[in-house]
Amino acid sequence: MLSKSLIEDVLTAALSTGGDFAEVFVEDRFTNNFTLQSGKIETCLTGRDFGIGIRVFMGLQSFYAYTTDHTREGLLKAANNAAQAISGNKLIQLAPLKHETIETIHPVQLLPHEVDKSRKAAVMLKAYDTAKSYHSSISQVTVRFMDEEQNVMIANSEGKWVEDKRLRSRLAIQAVAVRDNKMETGFYGPGAHQGFEFFENLNLEHYSNEAARIAVTMLDASPCPSGKFPVIIDNEFGGVIFHEACGHGLEATAVAKNNSIFAGRLGERVAPEIVTYIDDGTLTNEWGSINIDDEGEKARKNVLIENGILTGYLIDKFNSRRMGMESTGSGRRQSFRFAPTSRMTNTYIAPGKSTPEEIIANTEHGLYAKYMGGGQVNPASGDYNFAIMEAYEVKNGKLGKPLKGATLIGNGPKTLQLVDMVGNNLGHGAGMCGALSGSIPVNVGQPMIRVSEITVGGTKGE
Repeated sequence: MLSKSLIEDVLTAALSTGGDFAEVFVEDRFTNNFTLQSGKIETCLTGRDFGIGIRVFMGLQSFYAYTTDHTREGLLKAANNAAQAISGNKLIQLAPLKHETIETIHPVQLLPHEVDKSRKAAVMLKAYDTAKSYHSSISQVTVRFMDEEQNVMIANSEGKWVEDKRLRSRLAIQAVAVRDNKMETGFYGPGAHQGFEFFENLNLEHYSNEAARIAVTMLDASPCPSGKFPVIIDNEFGGVIFHEACGHGLEATAVAKNNSIFAGRLGERVAPEIVTYIDDGTLTNEWGSINIDDEGEKARKNVLIENGILTGYLIDKFNSRRMGMESTGSGRRQSFRFAPTSRMTNTYIAPGKSTPEEIIANTEHGLYAKYMGGGQVNPASGDYNFAIMEAYEVKNGKLGKPLKGATLIGNGPKTLQLVDMVGNNLGHGAGMCGALSGSIPVNVGQPMIRVSEITVGGTKGE
């Protein structure tokens, strides 16, 4: 994407005032975003974004500049701008650049630009028709289609020089059900690190019907009572609680500054023995998976909590300096406009030995959260508040009536300690995670779990 000699000149300019590390990140991204409503394509946005980010370290200081000017003059200007923030006494020599071939561990069959838009529209129409015809109370269906191809090149003063092609595809289905002045919404948004073959192999009927079924089911839901109950959280996107309330606390961005409850606690018990918590960017074709991170480090499986013991953190290159620990291949960013920092990929609770049927049967009274909704988290403390999109009462070991207006209120690290059953049905859910280095694709996951007690906020007046 840039010649070797130009890369070397840019890195040299970035180090010209005494920096001890320099990096160039080049990105060329192609995106398609379509929206279908009322059976018609309402929006069709296709774009290209190209730019270069240049980063310089000196000790525990980091400076970043970016530009969309890829001429030699433009790149050297950006490099010098980053360098001007540093005033050091020692000039280092660049290590010889060695181009490394990256093995693609997420195979792709159909590149987005090779597929006609009519085939993409057909996927959306099928999802729309399926959801719309699920039940007469479905009044509106919105389908969003996204695919992108991101080509990156990363080079640094330590001799690293790698290139990578990332393909991602996602379909988001939202259904609205209306009856007797009541309105409820259901949503499902599967995605993968794949090309168009993802849509061809996707079980459209399942996801479309589920979005519609949630909306229709919740029309008949009773108000959720408030109190402290055992809570069963189902698999897939149920893992969003621990992603938000625990996962972010295991990122070096927080740990290195001692802004996490998990800081300085390696080797300590932070969860029951039945809980193992993993971040794994190597899972084949999963939405949050990577070949390399945005600092050029290979994807890997990082076990963060093993049998309840805190065993690791997610560490990027800059925070590895602060912590005196090696990078874990966790440096990620939204685009060239952001400097990378430690971020999750596919983060999940490993499967246990209990079946979902056993977990429900062993719960005398409580709440079953089938699908989670949105929420808020204080990353420093882990305090959270999450809505439940679809919930049911649990009574005498059986699922009861659907409940609406349910929220879960608690503290992530404390909730982690109260997990007393872990299912064997691991599933992953696709989402977007926003943080210091922008919004990035991640998977959250878990099998069904039971937490012995969570504060449940119910519908007002109940």
